[in-house]
Amino acid sequence: MLPTRSATPLVRELGRADYEPTFAAMRAFTDARTPESRDELWIVEHPPVFTLGLGADPGHVLAQAQTSGVPVVQTDRGGEVTYHGPGQVVIYLLMDLRRNKPGGKLYARQFVQKIEQAVIDVLAAYNLAGERVAGAPGIYMAGGPRKGAKIAALGLKVRGNGCTYHGVSLNVAMDLAPFTWINPCGYSGLTTVDMRTMGVQAPLEDVQQALARELARQLVTTEAVEPATNNL
Repeated sequence: MLPTRSATPLVRELGRADYEPTFAAMRAFTDARTPESRDELWIVEHPPVFTLGLGADPGHVLAQAQTSGVPVVQTDRGGEVTYHGPGQVVIYLLMDLRRNKPGGKLYARQFVQKIEQAVIDVLAAYNLAGERVAGAPGIYMAGGPRKGAKIAALGLKVRGNGCTYHGVSLNVAMDLAPFTWINPCGYSGLTTVDMRTMGVQAPLEDVQQALARELARQLVTTEAVEPATNNL
C-alpha cells in the first residue's frame, strides 16, 4: 500500500541562510525521513551564490563569475547553473510523491507543472503574466518588451523512492548583475528579470508567503499549512 499523506506541509522559515549548510540539511532530512514523516516547505533567502546542477557544464560559469568572489557550489539537483541572492524567494520542497495527493500519487513531470503553475498564479496576483517555455523549466515573462525574460527558476532532485528536495526560486527585488556573469540555466544571453524590474514593489516576505500558500494549494488537498519559524 502507498503511504498516505500524514498532514499538510510544515512550513519552515529559515530567514537568510548560507546555501551549503541548507543543502546539507535538505539531504540529511531526506536521508532520515520515513513514510510517516511530514512533507515540508522551506522558505529561505540566500547570500550570493552560484549553484551547478548535477550535469551542469562549468563553462556556463563565465570569467566574471569566477573572479567575483561569489561561491560556486556543485549540487545534485537537475539543471545547469543559476544564481541565488538577497531579494529572491527560494522555497525548497521536501515532498514524498508516492503519497496520496489529489488524483493519486504525483509523477515528476506533474510535480514540475504544479510548481510552475504556483509561480504563474502568484505572478498573476501581482498583475504579471508568466508562462512556461517548452524544454526550458522555469517561468518567463509572457508579453511586452521583456517577453522571454526569465523570472523564476526550478531545479529538483527526485530520489528513486519518490522523495524530493531542492525547489524553486522567484526573483523579487535583486541585484541582477550576477546573472550576466553566467549563462543562466545554460542559455547564453538569456535575460533575467525580477518583479521590481517589471514595476512591482512588493515586500519579499509577502511574496514568500504567497508562493508557499500557492504551492500548498497546488500540491495538497487543502491550502492549510502549519508554520514553524525555528531555524534548523
